[in-house]
Amino acid sequence: MPAVVVLGAQWGDEGKGKATDQLGDRTDYVVKFNGGNNAGHTVVIEGEKYALHLLPSGILTPGVVPVIANGVVVDIEVLFEEIEALEARGVDTSRLLVSSAAHVIAPYHRTMDKVTERFLGKRRIGTTGRGIGPTYADKINRVGIRVQDLFDEKILRQKVEGALDQKNHLLVKVYNRRAITVDETVDELLRHAERLRPMVADTPTVLNRALDEGRTLVFEAGQATMLDVDHGTYPFVTSSACTAGGACTGSGVGPTRIDRVVAVAKAYTTRVGEGPFPTELLDDDGEWLRQTGGEFGTTTGRPRRTGWYDAVVVRYASLVNGLTDLVVTKLDVLTGRDRIPVCVAYDVDGRRVEDMPVDQSDFHHAKPVYEYLDGWTEDITGARDMDDLPRNAQRYLQFLEDVSGTRISSVGVGPGREATIIRHELLG
Repeated sequence: MPAVVVLGAQWGDEGKGKATDQLGDRTDYVVKFNGGNNAGHTVVIEGEKYALHLLPSGILTPGVVPVIANGVVVDIEVLFEEIEALEARGVDTSRLLVSSAAHVIAPYHRTMDKVTERFLGKRRIGTTGRGIGPTYADKINRVGIRVQDLFDEKILRQKVEGALDQKNHLLVKVYNRRAITVDETVDELLRHAERLRPMVADTPTVLNRALDEGRTLVFEAGQATMLDVDHGTYPFVTSSACTAGGACTGSGVGPTRIDRVVAVAKAYTTRVGEGPFPTELLDDDGEWLRQTGGEFGTTTGRPRRTGWYDAVVVRYASLVNGLTDLVVTKLDVLTGRDRIPVCVAYDVDGRRVEDMPVDQSDFHHAKPVYEYLDGWTEDITGARDMDDLPRNAQRYLQFLEDVSGTRISSVGVGPGREATIIRHELLG
């Protein structure tokens, strides 16, 4: 049975949770392999909306084993808040597994995130302030705290002391904040340790044995390609690997075991935070997309920046991820437009550029080159087959497929789980 990676082709918020959820009834494990509670998935099931931040969306599907893998950074308090909220709505969370090697977000990580972002002023990155970046920085600096450390108080205390020795100097002498004590940090981290213990597992072994047994695994990325720390619009990126390669390093499953790589893209484009965005609309059209599409962050509630579909970005996502399939979501949002622009290339200082600019400055100054397609006015939310769509909607999708470099296998025509057109089976 296949191992499938599901990731974002743009700057996040494309509807990956819905795509993963659609695979859920044919999936045995859903694996979150990167990020933390700095991003969110919204899944709608039978009219009920579920906002997930740290938990894999597979937790909503009976029988699926949801896994928080080693590439994730875990805010334990947020984890249990999410679990409690789902259980209050009757969702069974008892199958959840958490990697013993996942890194833990400590209180000082959240503090450092907020004070450094304020300190940057106009040069700020646009983080959520949830401690994600500082936790990954400690991981790379080899002073991080892992889930397994919570079960040995002596080791935990030593690691916290080592981390705070430097951070308190910065907090007090640079940022004019109070020092954080070792005791308060250790106490907060230990508060949830025993409750967490039954969920903790050697997840690389679990996942590889599941593949050996013929199980189907879906690897669910947080954020998206253009926010990847290596391949995104650096430095306006997240701190983890959001691309297909990150599924391997973030889960302990080797690349030869991945069968399909599915990217999700909106029928237009959005991003949050700072950084370049060539098709961004700062006019009434942008506000129309924001309001019609409900473009407000699942995690933060902040308005998303909006723009037309950028085929250069999606072609780049196809290249760096080795995509096999593309899922287009929110096609219904475009209903009612007379003409719909699609960015097919950039104008960079008078040059037509059809590939992602290598130079950050070029990308920052890139202007979209649009082609225009006729729109439609018919309600498409009830469409379940391509032939159910208006002719112009079909032409729009065919054009996106032609300019994006990857076949479109699924189309979202509404927020619900059932509001989907399947062109090609994602599981082969």
